[in-house]
Amino acid sequence: MGVGDWGDYGRGMLGEKAVCSIFRRASEVPLYRIGKQPKLARRQGAWSVVAASGYIGKRGRSLEAVLRVFTPKPRLVDA
Repeated sequence: MGVGDWGDYGRGMLGEKAVCSIFRRASEVPLYRIGKQPKLARRQGAWSVVAASGYIGKRGRSLEAVLRVFTPKPRLVDA
């Protein structure tokens, strides 16, 4: 999963799940959704990265662990 095309993001709540959606452009569907669902913390890990197709790229117990699925690492770019 690459990070070169990220352009915008949005945050929100979906029921009991906190989600950060990552977009190429604000007018499109999200490329990825990074979510935290506390209900799954003991079984699969509370954090997940899900692609636009619904593919679960990574699940884990920490945000740092699930963000490792992205290559190269995400970094802040000055506009």
